[in-house]
Amino acid sequence: MIEHAPLPAFDPLAGTVVLAPEKDEEGYWAGCPGVLHDGERFWLTYRRRRPRGAGAERGWRCAVAVSDDGVDFTDVWSVHKDELGTPSMERFCLAPADEGGFVLYLSYVDPADNRWRIDALSPAAHPSAFDIASARPVLTAASTGTEGVKDPYVLRAGPVTYLFASYAAALDGLGGEAHASADIYNVGATTHPTGLATSLDGGASFTWHGQALGVGQGWDRYQARLNSVVPVPGGYVGFYDGSASHEENYEERCGVAVSGDLFGWRRLSGGRPWVTSPHRGGSVRYLDALLLEGRWWLYYEMTRADGAHELRVIRIPAG
Repeated sequence: MIEHAPLPAFDPLAGTVVLAPEKDEEGYWAGCPGVLHDGERFWLTYRRRRPRGAGAERGWRCAVAVSDDGVDFTDVWSVHKDELGTPSMERFCLAPADEGGFVLYLSYVDPADNRWRIDALSPAAHPSAFDIASARPVLTAASTGTEGVKDPYVLRAGPVTYLFASYAAALDGLGGEAHASADIYNVGATTHPTGLATSLDGGASFTWHGQALGVGQGWDRYQARLNSVVPVPGGYVGFYDGSASHEENYEERCGVAVSGDLFGWRRLSGGRPWVTSPHRGGSVRYLDALLLEGRWWLYYEMTRADGAHELRVIRIPAG
């Protein structure tokens, strides 16, 4: 049984900037990282966002990038929100495909009903070959019995593919007006735990199991979004985003939880966030972790003094 976090809390300002926002202004973000190491190279998925308002594009561009050193990345593939006909995109997740190559999971607002959904692109030998026309549904509001589902994190353990996703909990009497903004996470209508889906056919089809990490009682009582899961001695450690209300949407802070079976999770940071930024709302979010050759590689999006968000990485010795 894991009793404490396997690494200390860190200073997010000590990380190295991987991607900066387009402008040094509030509402401009570079972040939402998802990271994969294939044994030779680092692969990064990320998102760029612009402010709300007249002509707003919100999550307008997502990309896959590659690096030899885990710091300097070069884009190999990207998609604009208009290619999906969506008001906004959020976290993507790159995963190895069973038959070799890669599969890419997307999350975006469904233009048909303004609810978040998750799709997958057909496997490609190289990420540069992904075809947006091959997108197929993986999890939707209808298939999960929720008000929307987004931000996938995919993990393979033995024959099982685990997909963790943030979702908007169903609520009796919740009408379509809650989705008028095309972002139910930002209106306070319902809570946002993490759910779990599993696949025994390499991700061709998933079974939805419902809640894996529920919202907490304090700083994470509105949202608890599990962003990454790492096997460690005794089980698994997960890093999650928490917020106390919709007013902290976009400024979530980072917590730690542990699990022995991936289905049930116990908080190690129920009383307060594990890591925060010293700026503005204190956001350190979408933390994705790798444990490589005796070092933790932690990629995260953080709030700067000017209100913009940037993507950083910090390396911490294990043990």
